[in-house]
Amino acid sequence: MTQYGFYFDGTRCTGCKTCVLACKDRFDLPSEIANRQVIEYEGGSWERDADDCWTTSSFTYYLSVACNHCDDPACTAACPVGAVHKDEETGLVLPNDDTCIGCGACAMACPYGAPHVDGQLGHMVKCTGCADRVAEGRQPVCVEACPQRALAFGEIKDLRAAHGDLAAIAPLPDPSQTGPNVVLTEPAGAEAWDAADGAIVNAAELVGIQA
Repeated sequence: MTQYGFYFDGTRCTGCKTCVLACKDRFDLPSEIANRQVIEYEGGSWERDADDCWTTSSFTYYLSVACNHCDDPACTAACPVGAVHKDEETGLVLPNDDTCIGCGACAMACPYGAPHVDGQLGHMVKCTGCADRVAEGRQPVCVEACPQRALAFGEIKDLRAAHGDLAAIAPLPDPSQTGPNVVLTEPAGAEAWDAADGAIVNAAELVGIQA
């Protein structure tokens, strides 16, 4: 089976959120739902030494996140009606709108906050990796929209060969939970996924992501 995934280059991302808006526009998502989101993460402090000199350990970086089309997706295991499945040809985790009952179990189970229940539609929505575009040999709309070329999409084995296998930095969860098919290049000042030195500072605009 081919397994597709995303690559994110934290050294390029400026936090402009063009990827977010491109996805929302393509899928006509309401303001309170986003299949791709940009986390703003920062931390550090100022310290004053005996000579009255101040130094800082402050850091700030952005992280563009969506569904990671995991090897062991928590959403599929949690769904009581089998409305989320892992596609056999692409490895993408895809919803079935006709089967979904909108219970939200998938949203509660996913450690990445990827699925969201659309109350108006009555079912769950999530990143599909733009499977229809991929089938036509095109890239997901978020990848094409990024002005800094901070996103890429392709077979995860190729992305890992080109960029390594880092799959988590703070505030993302332990990658061993679900086996996410994502590769990251660390931005400057990046914290390890299990560090507790920083905080999400734009939590008010995020959906399903814990601050």
